[in-house]
Amino acid sequence: MMGDVAIDGSSSSSDKPRRGRRVRMTGAERRQQLLDIGRTLFAEKGFEGTSVEEIAAKAGVSKPVVYEHFGGKEGLYAVVVDREMRQLLDGVTGALTAGHPRELLEQAAFALLDYIESYTDGFRILVRDSPVAQSTGTFASLISDIATQVEDILGLEFKARGFDPKLAPLYAQALVGMVALTGQWWLDVRRPKKAEVAAHLVNLAWHGLDGLESKPRLVGHRKS
Repeated sequence: MMGDVAIDGSSSSSDKPRRGRRVRMTGAERRQQLLDIGRTLFAEKGFEGTSVEEIAAKAGVSKPVVYEHFGGKEGLYAVVVDREMRQLLDGVTGALTAGHPRELLEQAAFALLDYIESYTDGFRILVRDSPVAQSTGTFASLISDIATQVEDILGLEFKARGFDPKLAPLYAQALVGMVALTGQWWLDVRRPKKAEVAAHLVNLAWHGLDGLESKPRLVGHRKS
């Protein structure tokens, strides 16, 4: 007759190791586990380099379990990308609380850099190209969404300065794109420090806006 098993899994009457009872995950717990594993693998290997077999193996389940929850690798990838896009977009829009335009620029820059620092895997996934990107959103479309959030702010600033507020979307795309591309570069180098990167980004953006011409002119020979 076997001895009783202690809480730590050891046997009270035998030195022979025994396996503890395997805890069965709920459907929601299994889904979250697969999302976490998929997120890590997609960030490390990309969409093409990740297989359903590898995802299932790391989760300790069979391939049909992955298909049951997401319909396949494409479905899992789509959910991962959607969650990361929402995380970044919510972070940026939630950070825009200041009243002064320059401080708003600082908040937006910090929000993106904070996301890169805290959710590095997620950012790597967002900036990668994939065959299913068109159906799940792209980094460019995400940047466009963020730019839309600052269009109204720029529009009011343009109107106050006597500029055409209809051009606010163009400048919003340019400003947010500048921060995003710098963020991609900083993702790997991580130098200088985050606050210094934000300060330089705002320096270029703010002083460029501060000296903005209401009717910019071309100085070269090409005019069209």
